[in-house]
Amino acid sequence: METKDKAAQLRKHKRLATGLFLLMVAIYSMSTWMLHHQPGGWVEYIMAFSEAAMVGALADWFAVTALFHHPLGIPVPHTNLIEKSKKNIGDNLGNFVTGNFLTPQSMRPYITKLRVSSYVADWLSSEKNKHLLLEQITTLLRDILRRIDDAAATDFITRKGAELLGNVRLSDITANTLQYFIEKGDHEQLITALATRIKGYISGNKPVVQEMVKKESYFFIPKFVDNKLAEKITTGLVHYFEEIENNHGHPLRAEITAQLTQLVTSIKTDPEWAAKFEEIRSGLFNSNNVQQYANDIWRLLKQTLLEELGHPASTIILYFSGAIHEFAADLKEDIRLQQKIDGWIRHTAYKYILKNRENVATLISNTVANWEGRELSNKLELEVGKDLQFIRINGTLVGGLIGLLIYTLTDLLSR
Repeated sequence: METKDKAAQLRKHKRLATGLFLLMVAIYSMSTWMLHHQPGGWVEYIMAFSEAAMVGALADWFAVTALFHHPLGIPVPHTNLIEKSKKNIGDNLGNFVTGNFLTPQSMRPYITKLRVSSYVADWLSSEKNKHLLLEQITTLLRDILRRIDDAAATDFITRKGAELLGNVRLSDITANTLQYFIEKGDHEQLITALATRIKGYISGNKPVVQEMVKKESYFFIPKFVDNKLAEKITTGLVHYFEEIENNHGHPLRAEITAQLTQLVTSIKTDPEWAAKFEEIRSGLFNSNNVQQYANDIWRLLKQTLLEELGHPASTIILYFSGAIHEFAADLKEDIRLQQKIDGWIRHTAYKYILKNRENVATLISNTVANWEGRELSNKLELEVGKDLQFIRINGTLVGGLIGLLIYTLTDLLSR
């Protein structure tokens, strides 16, 4: 109910209680006038009733008004209690809530009924909701990326990169990489590719071989002999590299493998190799270079992520969409997953609420204490003032009945 409606109801009930009091005043005045002209009789009983009713009405009006205001604006002691006692009210209200509502006994029945997983599963069963969730996730991630300070991100990558690269031994990395390729036999593919390229180069450049033979030949050797010799050399080389290309057991392959294995051992054990790689590492990863690398990495990463998150058909969006769809299906069908999620939520909620009971009490107490006294008084009067007017009404009627009873007993006893 809105504040305006509550205020209207409060005014209505105040008028009703005040109207009843005024009615008793009128009855009392009328009965007094009647007794003055015709003493005795039933009028005395009406007068006793109305007189006591007025006293009861005034007493209860004073009591009710004293809670929220000074009656008639007169600062009578122990009146305007709400405004004067707001701190105690806040403390007592906070303690009341935590002591009666946030206890293990009162919370446990409600906590055990929590079925968040079912609600989430039903909510995610709608394609519209899935799309909404995906949209919110991507918007949040893009907003986070935009808010990240580029200089701070670059400095972080620089520091972590410097720490990582400070412990890097390029010689070990190089040696282990070569050893891995040798053990996997991947270097054989490189030998095959090189043999094929060399064979193709020689076959396609026979005139070059001929010119070289002529250049190195003696002047008295006939030209046709040089050409024949060049052709034999070219054909021999082509056949040789063709054998290397097709024969995986060729001696040259074994020789290359042996040389690479020896190189791995030398890189791992020879101090000269270690010194060479350390020199390379120092040149590549000095402080200026690392900062530049970090800046380039962050700029590229941020730009790529923003572009991916902004494109509905990007890989990352499709991944998120698939993950949400898969999670929704699992949550709807997997009972164990539902029980696990609900159990975790119940445990967390139960633990968190109990852990923060005192904080709740403090929050309520501080909130009430920070309200203006008049504001608090007005708030409470709007909430309960309507019902308190019935105290005035009941006080008027009950007071009148008690007064009538006392008068009747007195009259009977006096006879």
